[in-house]
Amino acid sequence: MTNDDWTDADGNPIDEDHRGLVYDVRTLIDRRRALGIFGGVALTTLLAACGAQPEDAAATAETTPTPTPTTSPSASATAEASVPLDEVPDETGGPYPGDGSNGVNVLDDSGIVRSDIRSSFGSSTTVAEGVPLTVALTVRDAATGAALEGRGVYLWHCDRDGNYSLYSRGVEDENYLRGVQATDANGTVTFTTIYPACYSGRWPHIHFEVYEDVATAVASGPIVKTSQIALPAETNAAVYATAGYEQSVRNVAQISLQSDNVFGDDGGIHQIATMSGSPSSGCTAALTIGV
Repeated sequence: MTNDDWTDADGNPIDEDHRGLVYDVRTLIDRRRALGIFGGVALTTLLAACGAQPEDAAATAETTPTPTPTTSPSASATAEASVPLDEVPDETGGPYPGDGSNGVNVLDDSGIVRSDIRSSFGSSTTVAEGVPLTVALTVRDAATGAALEGRGVYLWHCDRDGNYSLYSRGVEDENYLRGVQATDANGTVTFTTIYPACYSGRWPHIHFEVYEDVATAVASGPIVKTSQIALPAETNAAVYATAGYEQSVRNVAQISLQSDNVFGDDGGIHQIATMSGSPSSGCTAALTIGV
C-alpha cells in the first residue's frame, strides 16, 4: 500500500498520525527488514569506532588466558626496618661480665661462639636447668632503622639459682649461659637458654654487649653497646611459680622496675622484652634495639 492509498471517503490524504493500527504495524515491519539488511554493517562500524572486537575476535580473547602480574615482595618489612628508633640506653655490664674487664675472660675460649648456651663447654659439660627460653635480639641502626648484619653479640645471665658462671661460689669452673653470635641479614641473633632467676636487689634481666663483628668480640675489642634486657612481670610470675624458682618468688616481690638500680630511671621502656610461649612449652623473649 502506497501513500496514495491512505485517503478518506472524499479522496483527501489521511495524515500519518491518523492512519491507524494497520499503518503502524506495516511501518514497523518495514523498519525491521531494513535493520536486517543494514544492521550488521552498522553494528560492526559502531563497535569498531568504540574499540570493541568482532564476535570471533572477542571469543578468541575470552579463551586466551590473561597473564597474571608478577607480584613483588611486600615492602612493609623493609619500610618498617627503615624507620629510625631510639637508641637503647647504655647500662653496666655488672660485676660478672666474663669479658676480661673484671678478671676472667671467656670470650677468647674456643667454643664461645654458639647459639645454645645452656651447657658449659671445654672441661665441663654441665647443663643449666630451668624453664626453656629463646632470646631473639635484633640490632638496628638507631639513626636509619637499618638492620645491622654481621655484628657480634655476646650474651650472658645468671642461672636458676641466681648464680653467674665463672664467678659465683660453686660454679666458678662452669661457663654456661654465655655465648657469642653474629647477627643475620635481619640484624637478629637467637640464643637458646633458660629463664634466669631474680636474685636479691635486681629485677630479672639478661646482659649483652654488641661488637662490630664476632672477630672483634672474641678478641675483646671495642664494645659498641653494653646494655640489658628486662623481663616482664607477667612472665616472671608464671615462670617463678614452677619448681626450682622458689627463691625468685621471694626476691621479685621485693623489687620493681621503678626501684631497680638499672631500669629505674625510665622503667626499662626501651629494654622490656616482648614475650610469647609458656613455662611448660618454653618462652621466647624478643627485643629490637637501636645502636
